[in-house]
Amino acid sequence: MRATAIVVIALALAACAHAPPVPAVAPAPAFDGADLVRAIRAAGVAAPGELDVQPLRDTAIEDLRRDAAAHERAGRIAQSAAALDQALALRPDDPAVLQERAEAALLAGDLDAADAHARRAGAHVTDVGPLCRRHHEALLQIAQVRGDGAAATHARTRRDACTVAAAARY
Repeated sequence: MRATAIVVIALALAACAHAPPVPAVAPAPAFDGADLVRAIRAAGVAAPGELDVQPLRDTAIEDLRRDAAAHERAGRIAQSAAALDQALALRPDDPAVLQERAEAALLAGDLDAADAHARRAGAHVTDVGPLCRRHHEALLQIAQVRGDGAAATHARTRRDACTVAAAARY
């Protein structure tokens, strides 16, 4: 009986020593946020003769956007994001601020936050013009970093559909 108990204890200890391996967490894909933001902003340059819908702007929001841009130029990405967060506290659905916040997240290396802000912006951005292109280019860049070909193709198609000629004036 004593021998049986020793064997049972030995088997229990052996089972503990061979616990199943813990699956490794996939590392976040590497990317250069500054390169992505340059591509996004290049896509948002207005083309001559293009329809470009501009909303009326709140001066408090515009001041915070200017502060954010100044912080970004000085390399203070966290402060830039904080200024944009203040603007979003005032106007949570402003598509331009959401887009800029997505870009600040890319500059900070936070792909998930960039994706979340870009998707929120998508619910409020118009379907035409430079901001529309910039938005879909952000989704395209994020999809490419993640290796999601289907999402990248969808975003590219949507981005290209944003360019619409202005109506002829007589």
